Amino acid sequence: MPVSAPEIPTLILEPTDRAPSLARAFLAEQFRIWGAESDFVARVVVCELVTNALLHGAGTIIVRVFPDAREGLAVIEVWDQGPGLPVVQPESADLTSGRGLLLMSEMVRAWGTRPITEGGKIVWATCAL
Repeated sequence: MPVSAPEIPTLILEPTDRAPSLARAFLAEQFRIWGAESDFVARVVVCELVTNALLHGAGTIIVRVFPDAREGLAVIEVWDQGPGLPVVQPESADLTSGRGLLLMSEMVRAWGTRPITEGGKIVWATCAL
């Protein structure tokens, strides 16, 4: 008998300045449903990834959040249709932006990117659930 896969909570966002706050609220609700003790790191992560997709990506932004029960982690994925990949910038006291990925990379267990066949990419990160 076939077994169906569970649905993955997904949020589809228009690329507007409201996207990061909508993504944070979506993530907070998922963590509440899962009974997580804290969603602080995950909210920072989703905000950074959605902001990068908004500023440097293209098209609709898709956010997916799901638990990795084997590791006790949450997986956060942010999709956009832009070709550019995120780059961690070196620390600099002279820059007024560009530190978000550096900060995020220190807060998560792992993160990376993978291309989408239709164009664009998924940027993902795992953090405590």
